[in-house]
Amino acid sequence: MPEYKQGKNEKKGTSVLITGGNGLIGSKLTSRLLEEGYSVSHLSRKTIKSGNVKSYFWDPEKRKADPEAFTGIDFIVHLAGANIGKKRWTQGRKDEILKSRVNSTGFLSETVLSLGINLKGFISASASGVYGLETSEKIFTEADSPAGDFLGSICKSWEESADAFEKVGIRTVKIRTAIVLEKSDSALSRLMMPGKFGFLVQIGRGDQYMPWIHIKDLCNIYLKAIEDPLMSGVYNAAAPQHLTHREFIQILAGVMKRGVFPLPLPGFLLRSVLGEMSGIVLKGSRISPKKIISAGYTFFYPNLKNALENILEE
Repeated sequence: MPEYKQGKNEKKGTSVLITGGNGLIGSKLTSRLLEEGYSVSHLSRKTIKSGNVKSYFWDPEKRKADPEAFTGIDFIVHLAGANIGKKRWTQGRKDEILKSRVNSTGFLSETVLSLGINLKGFISASASGVYGLETSEKIFTEADSPAGDFLGSICKSWEESADAFEKVGIRTVKIRTAIVLEKSDSALSRLMMPGKFGFLVQIGRGDQYMPWIHIKDLCNIYLKAIEDPLMSGVYNAAAPQHLTHREFIQILAGVMKRGVFPLPLPGFLLRSVLGEMSGIVLKGSRISPKKIISAGYTFFYPNLKNALENILEE
């Protein structure tokens, strides 16, 4: 077992504050940290100061937060941000997506500094979209520069805002997350929806790559980022198995015991409905997880078939 691993008794005095704690990743990560013996609290729009997980009010747009939330915390995990796939990318929506990430991160750093919090680490979400909406034969690593398109520029600004913590000596980790596999309210659940009618649907040409990660692996990477003092900087959180969208759908159909509709959903039709946002599903390249593996992480689900079987049996 790695030397950085702590026992549960040691973790009882360690406090983790999570933004976006009620979201897909945040709720699962909260449960995982509680299992490991951490004290967990949330920054939220609603105040709940009872139970195992207390929620403290914050409104990053208005730069307001309950200072009690920051009392005695050791780590912040910053997951909050407007959902990139929820609404069409109008200019107003793009501004909202950017501000929800960059401004909230800046507000957190200013708050930590102003309150004199002796933070042990700041772990921020980022996204594999940093490499851009393109389909290529290149396998992207953390050494590659952010793309110049909307998602690339969003992620670049997001990560740069997190560097405010690093500049004052706080260990900072940024997790570039691929498509998260989880059964409910996720990209996977949307791909599964046509299965109610007996078949799944390929989207576009199908040659776009779909970097993915099981929710359990993602939560454990966050756990490692908290516990491993050698981790800092950016890490790709994507399973080592590279698959195209076509291959992904075929494997998913096999696990669900469904067929694949003979005609794919045309890309032009999706573009007409979603505009620029359609690139999220019509484009995609491979992403290397070698850095996180070299840091000592072993994937529980490196194979898509096994990952899907685990998710669907729950």
